Amino acid sequence: MSKKDLLKEIFSKKMSVCFLLGFSSGLPLLITLTALQAWLKDENVDLTQIGLITLVQLPYTWKFIWAPIFDRFQTPILGRRKGWLLISQILLMVTIALLGTTYPEKALMPTVIISILIAFFSSSQDIVIDAHRREYLDDEELGLGSSMYIYGYRIAMLISGGGALILSDHMPWKYVFIILSLFMIPGIITTFWTPEPKVTTPPPRTLRETVIDPFKEFLERSGALHILAFILLYKVGDTMASAMTTPFYLDIGFTKTQIGAITKLWGLAATLIGAFLGGSVIYKLGIKKSLWIFGVLQAVSTAGFAVLASFGNSLHLLTGVIAFENISGGMGTAAYAAYMASQTNKKFTATQYALLSSLMGIPRSLLSAPTGYMAKELGWMPFFIFCTLIAIPGMLLLFKVAPLKKEIELS
Repeated sequence: MSKKDLLKEIFSKKMSVCFLLGFSSGLPLLITLTALQAWLKDENVDLTQIGLITLVQLPYTWKFIWAPIFDRFQTPILGRRKGWLLISQILLMVTIALLGTTYPEKALMPTVIISILIAFFSSSQDIVIDAHRREYLDDEELGLGSSMYIYGYRIAMLISGGGALILSDHMPWKYVFIILSLFMIPGIITTFWTPEPKVTTPPPRTLRETVIDPFKEFLERSGALHILAFILLYKVGDTMASAMTTPFYLDIGFTKTQIGAITKLWGLAATLIGAFLGGSVIYKLGIKKSLWIFGVLQAVSTAGFAVLASFGNSLHLLTGVIAFENISGGMGTAAYAAYMASQTNKKFTATQYALLSSLMGIPRSLLSAPTGYMAKELGWMPFFIFCTLIAIPGMLLLFKVAPLKKEIELS
Protein backbone atom coordinates (compact mmCIF):
# COMPACT_ATOMS: atom_id res chain seq x y z
CA MET A 1 0.00 0.00 0.00
CA SER A 2 1.30 3.46 -0.94
CA LYS A 3 1.72 6.31 1.55
CA LYS A 4 -1.04 8.19 -0.27
CA ASP A 5 -3.49 5.30 0.18
CA LEU A 6 -2.59 4.99 3.87
CA LEU A 7 -3.14 8.72 4.49
CA LYS A 8 -6.46 8.51 2.66
CA GLU A 9 -7.50 5.66 4.94
CA ILE A 10 -6.35 7.47 8.08
CA PHE A 11 -8.48 10.52 7.25
CA SER A 12 -11.50 8.51 6.12
CA LYS A 13 -14.89 8.77 7.82
CA LYS A 14 -14.44 5.36 9.47
CA MET A 15 -11.16 6.33 11.12
CA SER A 16 -12.55 9.73 12.15
CA VAL A 17 -15.43 7.94 13.88
CA CYS A 18 -12.97 5.64 15.70
CA PHE A 19 -10.95 8.67 16.85
CA LEU A 20 -13.98 10.65 18.07
CA LEU A 21 -15.57 7.70 19.85
CA GLY A 22 -12.17 6.95 21.42
CA PHE A 23 -12.20 10.52 22.74
CA SER A 24 -15.69 9.99 24.17
CA SER A 25 -14.54 6.73 25.78
CA GLY A 26 -11.36 8.12 27.34
CA LEU A 27 -12.82 11.30 28.81
CA PRO A 28 -14.67 9.88 31.88
CA LEU A 29 -11.85 7.63 33.11
CA LEU A 30 -9.65 10.24 34.81
CA ILE A 31 -12.65 12.23 36.01
CA THR A 32 -13.19 9.51 38.62
CA LEU A 33 -9.46 9.15 39.26
CA THR A 34 -7.16 12.18 38.89
CA ALA A 35 -9.79 14.94 38.91
CA LEU A 36 -11.87 13.41 41.69
CA GLN A 37 -8.86 12.75 43.93
CA ALA A 38 -7.53 16.28 43.43
CA TRP A 39 -10.95 17.74 44.24
CA LEU A 40 -11.28 15.67 47.41
CA LYS A 41 -7.80 16.74 48.46
CA ASP A 42 -8.75 20.39 47.95
CA GLU A 43 -11.83 19.80 50.11
CA ASN A 44 -9.63 18.36 52.90
CA VAL A 45 -11.16 14.87 52.72
CA ASP A 46 -9.13 12.34 54.70
CA LEU A 47 -6.39 10.58 52.71
CA THR A 48 -7.69 7.12 53.66
CA GLN A 49 -11.05 7.98 52.14
CA ILE A 50 -9.38 9.39 49.04
CA GLY A 51 -7.53 6.08 48.65
CA LEU A 52 -10.71 4.06 48.98
CA ILE A 53 -12.48 6.23 46.40
CA THR A 54 -10.54 4.35 43.68
CA LEU A 55 -13.00 1.48 44.26
CA VAL A 56 -15.55 3.43 42.22
CA GLN A 57 -13.61 2.09 39.22
CA LEU A 58 -14.90 -1.46 39.81
CA PRO A 59 -17.57 -1.28 37.05
CA TYR A 60 -14.75 -1.30 34.47
CA THR A 61 -13.62 -4.71 35.75
CA TRP A 62 -17.09 -6.29 35.90
CA LYS A 63 -18.65 -4.82 32.76
CA PHE A 64 -18.99 -8.23 31.09
CA ILE A 65 -21.81 -9.01 33.57
CA TRP A 66 -24.29 -6.55 32.01
CA ALA A 67 -22.77 -6.51 28.50
CA PRO A 68 -25.32 -9.13 27.26
CA ILE A 69 -28.06 -6.49 27.62
CA PHE A 70 -26.49 -4.51 24.77
CA ASP A 71 -26.39 -7.58 22.52
CA ARG A 72 -29.94 -8.68 23.30
CA PHE A 73 -32.05 -5.52 23.42
CA GLN A 74 -32.53 -2.73 20.93
CA THR A 75 -33.54 0.80 21.88
CA PRO A 76 -36.57 2.49 20.24
CA ILE A 77 -34.28 4.98 18.47
CA LEU A 78 -31.20 4.86 16.22
CA GLY A 79 -30.59 1.09 16.34
CA ARG A 80 -28.98 -1.47 18.62
CA ARG A 81 -25.51 0.10 18.87
CA LYS A 82 -26.22 3.80 18.28
CA GLY A 83 -29.25 3.85 20.56
CA TRP A 84 -27.42 2.46 23.60
CA LEU A 85 -24.43 4.66 22.78
CA LEU A 86 -26.52 7.83 22.80
CA ILE A 87 -28.23 6.88 26.08
CA SER A 88 -24.91 6.19 27.84
CA GLN A 89 -23.37 9.43 26.53
CA ILE A 90 -26.29 11.60 27.66
CA LEU A 91 -26.27 9.98 31.11
CA LEU A 92 -22.51 10.55 31.32
CA MET A 93 -22.89 14.19 30.42
CA VAL A 94 -25.54 14.66 33.12
CA THR A 95 -23.72 12.78 35.90
CA ILE A 96 -20.36 14.46 35.22
CA ALA A 97 -22.04 17.86 35.57
CA LEU A 98 -23.91 16.70 38.71
CA LEU A 99 -20.68 15.54 40.38
CA GLY A 100 -19.64 19.14 41.03
CA THR A 101 -22.92 19.93 42.80
CA THR A 102 -22.10 17.60 45.71
CA TYR A 103 -20.27 18.66 48.88
CA PRO A 104 -17.78 15.88 49.79
CA GLU A 105 -16.37 17.78 52.76
CA LYS A 106 -19.84 17.64 54.39
CA ALA A 107 -21.25 14.37 53.03
CA LEU A 108 -19.03 12.09 50.96
CA MET A 109 -21.66 9.48 50.06
CA PRO A 110 -23.48 11.51 47.34
CA THR A 111 -20.10 12.15 45.69
CA VAL A 112 -19.30 8.44 45.81
CA ILE A 113 -22.69 7.41 44.40
CA ILE A 114 -22.45 9.82 41.45
CA SER A 115 -18.84 8.74 40.83
CA ILE A 116 -19.96 5.10 40.70
CA LEU A 117 -22.71 6.06 38.25
CA ILE A 118 -20.14 7.84 36.05
CA ALA A 119 -17.94 4.71 36.06
CA PHE A 120 -20.97 2.51 35.30
CA PHE A 121 -22.19 4.65 32.40
CA SER A 122 -18.59 5.03 31.16
CA SER A 123 -17.93 1.28 31.16
CA SER A 124 -21.31 0.76 29.47
CA GLN A 125 -20.31 3.26 26.80
CA ASP A 126 -17.03 1.35 26.37
CA ILE A 127 -18.94 -1.90 25.82
CA VAL A 128 -21.04 -0.37 23.04
CA ILE A 129 -18.14 1.52 21.41
CA ASP A 130 -16.01 -1.64 21.30
CA ALA A 131 -18.89 -3.58 19.77
CA HIS A 132 -19.61 -0.80 17.28
CA ARG A 133 -15.95 -0.64 16.19
CA ARG A 134 -15.78 -4.40 15.64
CA GLU A 135 -18.98 -4.42 13.56
CA TYR A 136 -18.33 -1.12 11.75
CA LEU A 137 -14.82 -1.92 10.50
CA ASP A 138 -13.74 -4.59 8.06
CA ASP A 139 -11.29 -7.16 9.41
CA GLU A 140 -8.30 -5.56 7.70
CA GLU A 141 -9.24 -2.15 9.18
CA LEU A 142 -9.24 -3.27 12.82
CA GLY A 143 -5.58 -2.43 13.46
CA LEU A 144 -5.70 1.11 12.12
CA GLY A 145 -9.13 1.66 13.67
CA SER A 146 -7.83 0.54 17.07
CA SER A 147 -4.88 2.92 16.82
CA MET A 148 -7.17 5.86 15.96
CA TYR A 149 -9.37 4.89 18.92
CA ILE A 150 -6.29 4.96 21.19
CA TYR A 151 -5.35 8.40 19.81
CA GLY A 152 -8.71 9.83 20.80
CA TYR A 153 -8.69 8.00 24.13
CA ARG A 154 -5.29 9.35 25.20
CA ILE A 155 -6.05 12.94 24.15
CA ALA A 156 -9.28 12.84 26.16
CA MET A 157 -7.38 11.57 29.20
CA LEU A 158 -5.03 14.54 28.88
CA ILE A 159 -8.05 16.87 29.05
CA SER A 160 -9.86 15.15 31.95
CA GLY A 161 -6.61 14.63 33.86
CA GLY A 162 -4.11 17.44 33.40
CA GLY A 163 -6.62 19.84 31.85
CA ALA A 164 -8.97 19.54 34.82
CA LEU A 165 -6.14 20.25 37.26
CA ILE A 166 -5.14 23.39 35.35
CA LEU A 167 -8.74 24.65 35.22
CA SER A 168 -9.19 24.04 38.96
CA ASP A 169 -6.46 26.59 39.69
CA HIS A 170 -8.61 29.27 38.04
CA MET A 171 -12.21 28.37 38.92
CA PRO A 172 -14.27 26.32 41.40
CA TRP A 173 -14.48 22.57 40.79
CA LYS A 174 -18.22 22.89 40.17
CA TYR A 175 -17.52 24.71 36.90
CA VAL A 176 -14.63 22.39 36.02
CA PHE A 177 -17.00 19.40 35.99
CA ILE A 178 -19.56 21.34 33.94
CA ILE A 179 -16.88 22.12 31.35
CA LEU A 180 -15.72 18.48 31.32
CA SER A 181 -19.30 17.33 30.76
CA LEU A 182 -19.49 19.51 27.63
CA PHE A 183 -16.62 17.52 26.12
CA MET A 184 -19.11 14.66 25.70
CA ILE A 185 -20.82 16.66 22.94
CA PRO A 186 -18.39 15.61 20.16
CA GLY A 187 -19.13 11.97 20.96
CA ILE A 188 -22.88 12.59 20.88
CA ILE A 189 -22.57 14.30 17.48
CA THR A 190 -20.46 11.37 16.25
CA THR A 191 -23.16 8.93 17.35
CA PHE A 192 -25.64 10.65 15.04
CA TRP A 193 -23.02 10.93 12.26
CA THR A 194 -21.86 7.33 12.15
CA PRO A 195 -24.04 4.69 10.47
CA GLU A 196 -25.50 1.81 12.45
CA PRO A 197 -23.26 -1.22 11.69
CA LYS A 198 -24.81 -3.75 9.34
CA VAL A 199 -24.64 -7.22 10.89
CA THR A 200 -26.15 -10.17 9.03
CA THR A 201 -26.06 -12.42 12.10
CA PRO A 202 -29.33 -12.09 14.06
CA PRO A 203 -29.02 -10.87 17.66
CA PRO A 204 -29.67 -13.29 20.54
CA ARG A 205 -33.38 -13.74 21.25
CA THR A 206 -33.63 -15.83 24.41
CA LEU A 207 -32.10 -15.60 27.88
CA ARG A 208 -29.88 -18.58 27.11
CA GLU A 209 -28.67 -17.07 23.84
CA THR A 210 -28.03 -13.76 25.57
CA VAL A 211 -26.26 -14.83 28.75
CA ILE A 212 -24.90 -18.36 28.26
CA ASP A 213 -24.22 -18.80 24.55
CA PRO A 214 -21.60 -15.99 24.21
CA PHE A 215 -19.36 -17.70 26.76
CA LYS A 216 -20.26 -21.21 25.57
CA GLU A 217 -19.54 -20.35 21.93
CA PHE A 218 -16.15 -18.88 22.82
CA LEU A 219 -15.05 -21.67 25.15
CA GLU A 220 -16.03 -24.36 22.66
CA ARG A 221 -13.67 -22.97 20.04
CA SER A 222 -10.46 -24.78 19.28
CA GLY A 223 -7.70 -23.11 21.27
CA ALA A 224 -10.04 -20.97 23.39
CA LEU A 225 -7.96 -21.45 26.53
CA HIS A 226 -4.81 -20.48 24.64
CA ILE A 227 -6.51 -17.27 23.51
CA LEU A 228 -7.59 -16.41 27.07
CA ALA A 229 -4.12 -17.16 28.44
CA PHE A 230 -2.54 -15.04 25.72
CA ILE A 231 -4.77 -12.04 26.45
CA LEU A 232 -3.91 -12.39 30.14
CA LEU A 233 -0.13 -12.68 29.61
CA TYR A 234 0.81 -10.76 26.46
CA LYS A 235 1.38 -7.43 28.24
CA VAL A 236 1.93 -8.70 31.79
CA GLY A 237 5.65 -7.85 31.91
CA ASP A 238 5.08 -4.39 30.47
CA THR A 239 2.22 -3.79 32.92
CA MET A 240 4.15 -4.95 36.00
CA ALA A 241 7.14 -2.80 35.10
CA SER A 242 4.96 0.27 34.46
CA ALA A 243 3.34 -0.07 37.90
CA MET A 244 6.66 0.78 39.60
CA THR A 245 8.25 3.27 37.23
CA THR A 246 7.50 6.44 39.24
CA PRO A 247 9.02 5.14 42.53
CA PHE A 248 11.95 3.84 40.45
CA TYR A 249 12.61 7.24 38.85
CA LEU A 250 12.47 8.97 42.24
CA ASP A 251 14.67 6.35 43.85
CA ILE A 252 17.51 6.81 41.38
CA GLY A 253 17.51 10.58 41.83
CA PHE A 254 15.27 12.23 39.24
CA THR A 255 13.20 15.23 40.35
CA LYS A 256 9.43 15.33 40.13
CA THR A 257 9.68 18.10 37.54
CA GLN A 258 11.94 15.97 35.34
CA ILE A 259 9.68 12.96 35.71
CA GLY A 260 6.55 14.98 34.98
CA ALA A 261 7.97 16.73 31.94
CA ILE A 262 9.44 13.62 30.34
CA THR A 263 6.94 10.91 31.31
CA LYS A 264 3.74 12.92 30.86
CA LEU A 265 4.43 15.20 27.91
CA TRP A 266 7.04 13.26 25.94
CA GLY A 267 5.54 9.97 27.07
CA LEU A 268 2.13 10.92 25.71
CA ALA A 269 3.64 12.03 22.38
CA ALA A 270 5.58 8.76 22.14
CA THR A 271 2.44 6.73 22.89
CA LEU A 272 0.55 8.49 20.11
CA ILE A 273 3.46 7.93 17.71
CA GLY A 274 3.46 4.27 18.71
CA ALA A 275 -0.28 3.95 18.16
CA PHE A 276 0.04 5.51 14.70
CA LEU A 277 3.00 3.32 13.73
CA GLY A 278 1.26 0.28 15.18
CA GLY A 279 -1.91 0.90 13.21
CA SER A 280 0.06 1.46 10.01
CA VAL A 281 2.11 -1.71 10.47
CA ILE A 282 -0.97 -3.80 11.28
CA TYR A 283 -2.73 -2.40 8.22
CA LYS A 284 0.20 -3.50 6.03
CA LEU A 285 1.36 -6.74 7.69
CA GLY A 286 -1.78 -7.99 9.43
CA ILE A 287 -2.51 -8.72 13.08
CA LYS A 288 -0.51 -11.91 13.57
CA LYS A 289 2.86 -10.63 12.31
CA SER A 290 2.37 -7.39 14.22
CA LEU A 291 1.79 -9.24 17.50
CA TRP A 292 5.16 -10.97 17.09
CA ILE A 293 7.03 -7.78 16.23
CA PHE A 294 5.43 -5.64 18.93
CA GLY A 295 5.75 -8.38 21.55
CA VAL A 296 9.52 -8.47 21.05
CA LEU A 297 9.73 -4.66 21.14
CA GLN A 298 7.72 -4.56 24.39
CA ALA A 299 10.11 -7.01 26.04
CA VAL A 300 13.14 -5.02 24.84
CA SER A 301 11.61 -1.79 26.15
CA THR A 302 11.09 -3.38 29.58
CA ALA A 303 14.73 -4.45 29.57
CA GLY A 304 15.56 -0.77 29.00
CA PHE A 305 14.53 -0.05 32.59
CA ALA A 306 17.10 -2.58 33.79
CA VAL A 307 19.74 -0.75 31.74
CA LEU A 308 18.65 2.57 33.29
CA ALA A 309 18.88 0.98 36.74
CA SER A 310 22.49 -0.04 36.07
CA PHE A 311 23.51 3.42 34.78
CA GLY A 312 21.57 5.43 37.37
CA ASN A 313 20.67 9.11 37.00
CA SER A 314 21.03 9.90 33.28
CA LEU A 315 18.46 12.32 31.87
CA HIS A 316 19.28 11.40 28.26
CA LEU A 317 18.95 7.69 28.96
CA LEU A 318 15.69 8.29 30.87
CA THR A 319 14.28 10.16 27.85
CA GLY A 320 15.31 7.36 25.49
CA VAL A 321 13.94 4.58 27.70
CA ILE A 322 10.61 6.35 28.21
CA ALA A 323 10.28 7.19 24.51
CA PHE A 324 10.99 3.61 23.41
CA GLU A 325 8.73 2.12 26.11
CA ASN A 326 5.80 4.34 25.17
CA ILE A 327 6.24 3.86 21.43
CA SER A 328 6.44 0.08 21.75
CA GLY A 329 3.58 0.11 24.29
CA GLY A 330 1.37 2.12 21.93
CA MET A 331 2.14 -0.28 19.09
CA GLY A 332 1.46 -3.32 21.27
CA THR A 333 -1.82 -1.89 22.55
CA ALA A 334 -3.06 -1.25 19.02
CA ALA A 335 -2.32 -4.84 17.97
CA TYR A 336 -3.72 -6.17 21.25
CA ALA A 337 -7.04 -4.35 20.81
CA ALA A 338 -7.28 -5.39 17.16
CA TYR A 339 -6.63 -9.02 18.07
CA MET A 340 -9.31 -9.04 20.76
CA ALA A 341 -11.81 -7.54 18.35
CA SER A 342 -10.94 -10.15 15.74
CA GLN A 343 -11.76 -12.95 18.18
CA THR A 344 -15.36 -11.89 18.81
CA ASN A 345 -18.39 -13.45 17.17
CA LYS A 346 -20.52 -10.67 15.69
CA LYS A 347 -23.65 -12.20 17.21
CA PHE A 348 -22.21 -11.59 20.70
CA THR A 349 -19.77 -8.74 20.01
CA ALA A 350 -20.53 -6.64 23.10
CA THR A 351 -20.45 -9.54 25.55
CA GLN A 352 -17.35 -11.29 24.23
CA TYR A 353 -15.30 -8.10 23.81
CA ALA A 354 -16.29 -6.99 27.33
CA LEU A 355 -15.13 -10.37 28.66
CA LEU A 356 -11.78 -10.17 26.88
CA SER A 357 -11.12 -6.54 27.84
CA SER A 358 -11.99 -7.33 31.47
CA LEU A 359 -9.47 -10.17 31.37
CA MET A 360 -6.93 -7.76 29.89
CA GLY A 361 -7.33 -5.56 33.00
CA ILE A 362 -6.40 -8.30 35.49
CA PRO A 363 -2.62 -7.71 35.26
CA ARG A 364 -3.18 -4.00 35.96
CA SER A 365 -5.43 -4.56 38.97
CA LEU A 366 -4.18 -7.80 40.52
CA LEU A 367 -0.83 -9.00 39.16
CA SER A 368 0.73 -5.56 39.65
CA ALA A 369 -0.20 -5.54 43.35
CA PRO A 370 2.95 -7.36 44.61
CA THR A 371 5.38 -5.39 42.42
CA GLY A 372 6.38 -3.04 45.26
CA TYR A 373 7.33 -5.98 47.46
CA MET A 374 9.22 -7.64 44.59
CA ALA A 375 11.18 -4.47 43.76
CA LYS A 376 12.10 -4.00 47.43
CA GLU A 377 13.31 -7.59 47.85
CA LEU A 378 15.01 -8.04 44.48
CA GLY A 379 16.35 -4.55 43.78
CA TRP A 380 15.53 -2.48 40.73
CA MET A 381 17.72 -4.15 38.12
CA PRO A 382 16.73 -7.77 38.96
CA PHE A 383 13.08 -6.68 39.20
CA PHE A 384 13.04 -5.26 35.66
CA ILE A 385 14.92 -8.30 34.36
CA PHE A 386 12.17 -10.43 35.91
CA CYS A 387 9.50 -8.27 34.21
CA THR A 388 11.32 -8.82 30.91
CA LEU A 389 11.48 -12.59 31.34
CA ILE A 390 7.85 -12.94 32.43
CA ALA A 391 6.88 -11.73 28.95
CA ILE A 392 8.21 -15.02 27.49
CA PRO A 393 5.09 -17.17 28.22
CA GLY A 394 2.91 -14.65 26.38
CA MET A 395 5.29 -14.69 23.42
CA LEU A 396 5.34 -18.50 23.37
CA LEU A 397 1.54 -18.54 23.19
CA LEU A 398 1.83 -16.72 19.86
CA PHE A 399 2.81 -20.08 18.34
CA LYS A 400 -0.74 -21.18 19.18
CA VAL A 401 -2.86 -18.05 18.72
CA ALA A 402 -1.00 -16.33 15.87
CA PRO A 403 1.09 -18.91 13.99
CA LEU A 404 2.90 -17.32 11.10
CA LYS A 405 2.14 -20.17 8.71
CA LYS A 406 -1.59 -19.61 8.60
CA GLU A 407 -4.02 -16.75 8.94
CA ILE A 408 -5.74 -15.90 12.18
CA GLU A 409 -9.33 -17.07 11.99
CA LEU A 410 -11.66 -14.09 12.17
CA SER A 411 -15.17 -14.52 13.40
